[in-house]
Amino acid sequence: QVQLVESGGGLAPAGGSLTLSCAASGRTFRDTAMGWFRQAPGKEREFVAGIQWSGGSTQYADSVKGRFTISRDNAKNTVVLQMNSLKPEDTGVYFCAARQNTYRVHLEIYAYEFWGQGTQVTVAS
Repeated sequence: QVQLVESGGGLAPAGGSLTLSCAASGRTFRDTAMGWFRQAPGKEREFVAGIQWSGGSTQYADSVKGRFTISRDNAKNTVVLQMNSLKPEDTGVYFCAARQNTYRVHLEIYAYEFWGQGTQVTVAS
């Protein structure tokens, strides 16, 4: 079992920045992929960014490339999503997710076994 707790959401102006954190607990994470997803009102949940814990390989949705950065802090068992140059379309609930027994990043929602409760991000135009 893996427990995930997100923090850091809030309100930001367009062009501003927010940092989301996902604290993971419950087991070691070397063979774990972590992902950030988001869901806007009335829309499906979508992949934002992902990282493989041991190798650090990353992937990003095209809509956030060059603006968002995902990283992990091994000592703190935390995954961080740094969001810069925010746009109103980045608004939504952001979820942290984890998948065990893998050494690559996964983009599909169904690939992830564990989910956090979500944190709201609102970008004002």
